[in-house]
Amino acid sequence: MVHVPGGVVDLRDDRRGTRWQREIAPFLLGRYPVTAQLHRAVTGVDTDPSVSGTSPVTNVSWLDAIDVCNRISDLAGLGQAYSRDPESGEVTCDWTSDGYRLPTEAEWQYACKAGTSGYRYGEIDDIAWYADNSEGRVHDVGGKAPNPWGLHDMLGNVWEWCWDLYDEEVYGSYRIFRGGGWAESTRGCGASVRRRSHPSFAIDDLGFRLARTVS
Repeated sequence: MVHVPGGVVDLRDDRRGTRWQREIAPFLLGRYPVTAQLHRAVTGVDTDPSVSGTSPVTNVSWLDAIDVCNRISDLAGLGQAYSRDPESGEVTCDWTSDGYRLPTEAEWQYACKAGTSGYRYGEIDDIAWYADNSEGRVHDVGGKAPNPWGLHDMLGNVWEWCWDLYDEEVYGSYRIFRGGGWAESTRGCGASVRRRSHPSFAIDDLGFRLARTVS
């Protein structure tokens, strides 16, 4: 995992025309998205037998990602970050836990930009698999140049689930995903692009990346 230093990030929602700022404490973030082989080793489930084991896992819902985070924490002898109410199904996060979790969207965007100020941290064909160069499929992690902090595939290849609710008043339990995927247009692969869906939603260009709180 990569140690991400603390700082401040500016976020925006173009749909609502809002902007806000978040302080970011130092944290750890996976150098790559979770791969199919890691997911298979942890869960025994192969979500897409047709792809390489070193490709990002796809066809995983937000709820699947939460479960995998806890399973990897257990295997590593760490505390679980997530708990789920057996009656309501509500998921809560212990932010003091040393276990694995999803990044918040503020953490994700801050880590994606890695101190840069543009829409992307490099030329898109150098850093991302997207609609114009992916040949209609997911690719092995690490095949494109990393951002300045050594994080690969932050843009393109697969979208990545984040912890946050999108807009609870309008969309209820919908969660945010970031980064663009192999089927996305050039415009959709940018550090500030926000998408959302139901926590049970899963598709072939959506995965996730592990984070950990630094004590």
